[in-house]
Amino acid sequence: MTKIVLDTNVLISATLWDNSSAQKFLFECIKNNVQFFSSQEIIEEYKRILARDFDYEEQEIGEILKRILQFITLVDPRKKVYIVKEDADDNKIIECAIESGAEYIISYDKHLLKIKEYDGIKIVQPEEF
Repeated sequence: MTKIVLDTNVLISATLWDNSSAQKFLFECIKNNVQFFSSQEIIEEYKRILARDFDYEEQEIGEILKRILQFITLVDPRKKVYIVKEDADDNKIIECAIESGAEYIISYDKHLLKIKEYDGIKIVQPEEF
């Protein structure tokens, strides 16, 4: 079974914009029993962005998270990495992928995409997957 970590930007696109490439990707993966992983740190960033950039209220964010957590397994990364030099905040995505044994990180982030692959984990956009 394929294991994937979604970067926060893909998670936003997949859950907020109907018929986006990210949403089509997400639905296709769910149909094909792909396993999704995230971490508390990624989910916290997602919540912050929903509130800050999209003016979602606490209750709305809670409802969205309930739906998301039906298909995402949370892991608690134990290993810290310092791979992404330009934006150290992006390292949490790689840490989550390492902890979950993911084969792919799906992202629109240029810093992550530039790496292409780390420790056997491929980093691609939803359209490339």
